[in-house]
Amino acid sequence: MKSPVDDLLKAHRDLTHSEMKKVMSHVQRESGEWIVNTLLIEGTDVPFKYKRKKRYKSLAGQRVNLTYYSDSDSVAGIDMDVMKVVRIKVS
Repeated sequence: MKSPVDDLLKAHRDLTHSEMKKVMSHVQRESGEWIVNTLLIEGTDVPFKYKRKKRYKSLAGQRVNLTYYSDSDSVAGIDMDVMKVVRIKVS
């Protein structure tokens, strides 16, 4: 039986899936009607970002499965690499 992740990866070739990654830091901030979540994952220097409608419990110290793609954000006129999270699940 195929998992939803397999279907996503097959349909979108730019997606990457990682399992059992440890969250070192989790920050939530409001941006309009959305809550922007930023994760720092152990062993990476690039932040992982996703949006939710409501606040979520802190994921710091948890192990998560992530499906994401590479993107860039402009902060104060400087382009920064980020990973946009499509799917996240606590392991």
